[in-house]
Amino acid sequence: MLLIRCPWCGPRDETEFRCGGEAHVARPPDPQALDDAAWAEYVFIRSNPKGWFRERWVHAAGCRRWFNAERHTVTHEIRRTYSKE
Repeated sequence: MLLIRCPWCGPRDETEFRCGGEAHVARPPDPQALDDAAWAEYVFIRSNPKGWFRERWVHAAGCRRWFNAERHTVTHEIRRTYSKE
């Protein structure tokens, strides 16, 4: 079992959370100017490293707030969680 620390509710079981993908992905400043290939890259292409990775998580069965986590993709160790604000 993996314990994930919600910044607001404290440590909880992993079943209470859902992963929302890579964190800190900047939205294009002018989405209307993107062609289909550039828009598809923004929406679908993400890094997939072996090691530490920043992800977005939501406490779906708790406070329902979004936060970021640094998780190791091999060991699943969570180094830290922090609010997106």
